This record gives sequence, C-alpha cells and structure tokens, in this order.
Amino acid sequence: MPTEVPEAAPARALLTVNGADRPGVTARLFAALAEGAPAVEVLDVEQVVVHGQLVLGVVVGVLPADAGPPVGQDELLEHLRPLAAAVATDVGLRVDVEPADAGPASVPGGRPHHVILLGRPVAPAAVAGAARGIAAVGGNIDAIRRLSDYPVTSFELTVSGAEATALRTELASVAATTGTDIAVEQVGLTRRSKRLIVLDVDSTLVRGEVIDELAARAGRAAEVARITAAAMNGELDFAESLRKRVAVLAGLPVEVLDEVREALVLTPGARTLIRTLQRLGFRCGIVSGGFTQITDPLAESLGLDFAAANTLEVVDGRLTGGLVGEIVDRPGKARALARFAAEHGIPLDQTVAVGDGANDLDMLNTAGLGIAFNAKPFVREQAHTALNQPYLDAVLQVLGFTRDEVLDAV
Repeated sequence: MPTEVPEAAPARALLTVNGADRPGVTARLFAALAEGAPAVEVLDVEQVVVHGQLVLGVVVGVLPADAGPPVGQDELLEHLRPLAAAVATDVGLRVDVEPADAGPASVPGGRPHHVILLGRPVAPAAVAGAARGIAAVGGNIDAIRRLSDYPVTSFELTVSGAEATALRTELASVAATTGTDIAVEQVGLTRRSKRLIVLDVDSTLVRGEVIDELAARAGRAAEVARITAAAMNGELDFAESLRKRVAVLAGLPVEVLDEVREALVLTPGARTLIRTLQRLGFRCGIVSGGFTQITDPLAESLGLDFAAANTLEVVDGRLTGGLVGEIVDRPGKARALARFAAEHGIPLDQTVAVGDGANDLDMLNTAGLGIAFNAKPFVREQAHTALNQPYLDAVLQVLGFTRDEVLDAV
C-alpha cells in the first residue's frame, strides 16, 4: 500500500519595515510586491507609528500558478530578499524578510477582548502586571494602542485566547495591586453601538452629597453623614435611609435648595463627557436618589435628555421632612434606566450607567455597561468595570474613544 506524502505547507513570508516614518513607505513596499514573479497575495498586514517610528508588518503568500510545480518557501524568500533590499534603499528604512507560518486556525478561549489600562501615570509595573495576568489565563496580546494622554493616560490592549471571567478576575487583582484602573470589554460591534448614558448625580456628576449640604444648614450634618455612609456601603436600605435623612430637614426654608444648587461643583471632565457623547449621538441623562428641586435645573443647564429623582415636599415655603411621589431607590434607578431606554427606542445592551453607591448597583447591572466611578469597594466588586480616576471623561476611554476623537467631537 503506497505511503501518503503529506502536502507541503503553503509558502508564506513576513516582511517587517522599521525606522523613522515618512510619506510613501507603505506605497513603495506594496508596489514592489506587485512586481515580478511569483505572484503573491497579502494575507495579513499591521502598521503602527510610535512617536514617529514606523513598524509595518506584512505577511504574503504565493498565489497558485496555472501550470508548473508550486513555489516553495525557499524560492519565495529568494524572490523577496532583493526586493526588500531595493525598498530599504529607496525609503531609507530597514526591511527584513523571514518565513511565516500559517498561524492558528482559530482563537482558543472564545472571542477577543479589549483590555484598557488607565492611570495618571500608567507605571511600567502596571503594564507588566497586566501582561503577566493576561498570560496567566492563556491570553495573548495581539495589539496595543494609546487612547489618551490627557486627562489620564490610557492604553488599549487587544487580547485573544482568554475566557472573559478569568481575565476580569485576574486583572482585577492586578488593578488592586498597582493602583491602575483596568477595564475589560468584549471586542465587537456592541462596544461602539452604545447610544444612551445615565449618570448618578451625587459624588458622580457633581462633587459631594446634596443631602449632606442640606443637613449642614439644618445643623444635623454629622447625623445625616452617618446614615448616608451606611446606605452607600450597602449596610442600610436606601429608601429607609432616605426617609430618615429627609426627616431632619423639616422646617428648612425652600430658598436653601437654591443656595445648595448654585453651590454645586461638577466633577472634572463632566461637561466634556456629556458634550462629547451628545455630539456623537448619545442620549444623556441623570438618575438620582437626590431631589428634583436640584436635579431638574441641573439637567436643563447641561442640556440633558431626561432626569429622574425624588421630590421633597414643600408646604408654605418650608420643607416638611417628607417626600412626594414614587421613591427613586436602588430598584427605582434601574426602572428609570429601562424606561428612558424604551422611550428612546434603545435596547438595554446599548446603554451605559455610571454611579458610585450601593443604590446604583441595580442600574449598573441593568445597563449594557455599568461603570463604578470612584465607588465603594462593595460596588466596585459587582460592577462591570470600575474607574478610580478623578476625571469623569475617562469614561470615554473605557468606551474606546481616543483623545483625538474627543477633541474632534468637542
């Protein structure tokens, strides 16, 4: 019985161009590849410029001929080496040629992911830790690009071969150790298809807690601060804590609400985030456990599409210490997100929610992407991803937008 001879692997080669970038390099290389015989096809190409230094890699294979024996690997390399030398002379860069294998037929471990590192600064130890963590769960870094250098430095790594849960768990440990924010998102159209964002208000869109400011004017700041902390850490039911805190405001003149509203300070980057997303076609709004007397004028001043919050009861120009209408608590925030998405015809997987407290968790987990912003540990552990930077517009990098795209949008 005749022995089967294994079919020879197709001839492939990798050309790598390195050096100071200049116009016409890519065009000259591909023009050279189009000349002479054997005819080749482009199988893969990747190019990056880092601070003016070009790295261009091209994988080519031999096109099958109509007649004659197939071209082997050695013959392909002999053809490409003088061609590469001529290109190198013309453009003044180094051009190397080496054999290339066929590459993996498929990527193990499911779909690839984007891993975003954010910090100010991003230390080498953070990049090294992320790289080790990715390798530890069987992942491979296929590409790295810088997203921004202001207000935070951020890099996006494209990672293949790693399972999502294992990758997030491993990198959460790296983030905690290095103090660098690390977000993980699946590669795909859904990342750039987000169309609606809801923001918590207190300690997210604005600095501080409005209820604490009101309590200070009632002389009950310390008492309310203790209740607020317990609620935000998940130690106390939010609706119960809200009623307790509002009760101490009884008797305050309604003008106090205007004073507190006028003293609000937006979180750095808040206007940039909202303005950029609005120009990119997002619907933007706020969902707050605070009070409509504060949030409605704030939403109007920022040109937001929607707002939901609780309403303080006012009688004869003074706060009664009670609330009117439906309570916007932890489940109420999630319901508000779903309602606004439905009103604008936007699927929930195309929504983003940002918040810092335990009462935001249902909203964060209902959204397609939930971001814990400078949140309590209890919240960071349960959200899709976490940001611990002082700049709200760092959300844009988590969504994959580069600094240049942000500048173009604003």
